[in-house]
Amino acid sequence: MDNMVLSTVAGTASGIIGTGLGGAFAFLLNKPSKRWLSSLLSLSAGLMLSVVCFDLLPRSFELGGFGTGILGTLIGILFIAAVQEMLDRSKSSSGRGSKKKNYAKTGILIGIGIAIHNFPEGLAIGVGFTSFQTFGLGLSLIIAMHDIPEGIAMATPLRMGGVNRFKIVLAALIAGVPTGIGAFIGYILGEISMTFIGLCLGFAGGAMLYITCSELIPESRDLYQGRISGIGLILGILLGVLMSKIM
Repeated sequence: MDNMVLSTVAGTASGIIGTGLGGAFAFLLNKPSKRWLSSLLSLSAGLMLSVVCFDLLPRSFELGGFGTGILGTLIGILFIAAVQEMLDRSKSSSGRGSKKKNYAKTGILIGIGIAIHNFPEGLAIGVGFTSFQTFGLGLSLIIAMHDIPEGIAMATPLRMGGVNRFKIVLAALIAGVPTGIGAFIGYILGEISMTFIGLCLGFAGGAMLYITCSELIPESRDLYQGRISGIGLILGILLGVLMSKIM
């Protein structure tokens, strides 16, 4: 198989399978208690914080430099804040949203953040295939595993918002498609600017950081006031650190 085609197929499969498996977690959520949902949301928040702080931003600084990484992060924060504002205005124009609609909005924001994040990961796969085919394939597998907890983070609030399980899985699959697009572009460009990839990774990190701090953590605390949300957050961070170390 031509390396360009293989790069695109591997990148697409990596994103779709990873986030799709995480999205399938929605099938396990059947009328859970508020305490259980709070722990899931906080666990998802911890996982996403780990991805941002121990994976995305360090790689962004490494490839593009500190200034480029911070610039991308700030742009990502502002972008998601603008999207959140548009969703809030849409909700207020149609009347005050229910709690379920708020959860669904959180899930949508997470899905956007994951899709943004998957594009630079695809770029990395494409660049990997221009070096060695085995390196590109290995990177695809690592990214697929890495995307599973992100799919879970997306599925949990969507299911809490009453979204159909099959629609959640479909949304998770769609969120993985940008990985394939990024892999194709990364291979075509070959010696793509590392600064550009660093900027993209910083952008994705900023988007996910904003979503976690402004949506997931507050929603978890509002849902259940006990210590479980704090414990879930800590466990999520530790789990994310462990996964980043293994991968």
